[in-house]
Amino acid sequence: MLRYDAVKAVDVEVRQDYDERHTMLYALGVGLGADPLDEHQLRFVYERGEGERRLVALPTLADVLAYPAMWIDAPGLGIDWGRILHAGQSLRVRAPLPVAGTVVGRTRVRAVADKGPQRGALMVLERTLHDAGGRLLAEIGMTLIARGDGGFSAQPGNGPPGGDPVAGEPVAMPAGDPDVIVELPTLPQSALIYRLVADPNPLHADPRAARAAGFERPILHGLCAYGMAAHALVRALCGYDPARLASIGLRFSAPVLPGETLRFAIWQDAGRVHFRATVPARGVTVLDQGTATILP
Repeated sequence: MLRYDAVKAVDVEVRQDYDERHTMLYALGVGLGADPLDEHQLRFVYERGEGERRLVALPTLADVLAYPAMWIDAPGLGIDWGRILHAGQSLRVRAPLPVAGTVVGRTRVRAVADKGPQRGALMVLERTLHDAGGRLLAEIGMTLIARGDGGFSAQPGNGPPGGDPVAGEPVAMPAGDPDVIVELPTLPQSALIYRLVADPNPLHADPRAARAAGFERPILHGLCAYGMAAHALVRALCGYDPARLASIGLRFSAPVLPGETLRFAIWQDAGRVHFRATVPARGVTVLDQGTATILP
């Protein structure tokens, strides 16, 4: 059973060196470089450009740098990590991310809420990312649902029972037609590429692991689809200038299968951007309640 005090005390610091190869592999994993003649995309996957063609990093690379792998499996936490679902992710950019360097990430659990014995527990994490000199690069938020760990608050003091007090208010999506639609395909091997630079969880590579988790086949990483959302926004609204994407946040609503095409519907309203992503072939929304801030 989830141990509330132990989970709330999680505070992990990770230092990571990364290079241009890492930056380019991440970009390839989220679909950049699909058109080898598109020089805008080439900036994210080719290290020999100069001037306006120089290599740049997609801002959501920050979400996978200096993250404490499998911290959630620590025995003292009592979390059934095999039943964890990724519910939401957010990024606020504080400084441009270098294409290579050393970063330090500090991950803390901001809040834990008990949804009940049949509904699991909600955990909200926050992570800061600094460069080696201490400059703040990004602030990252993550919401997880521990499906097997509800009911721990039967003992007094073990977190708020019921409700959804730490996930934030639902985002009201626009009612009209979107201003922009962007379609981005994934490859059958997208998850196998993405896992080389981000999350090596076998759920995304091994059919047996996927079936054990209740899926018919390996699924795409949620953070890969999230990176694709950043790709869609940078393409549609930023002229492929990643420095203009100041923030992005969304909720995950359904898994994506490698090989599927994502359709991003994007609304603009007085500098605020809303978006969602669907898989047209299955008629399902996979990313929802998306928001972003685009700089002029």
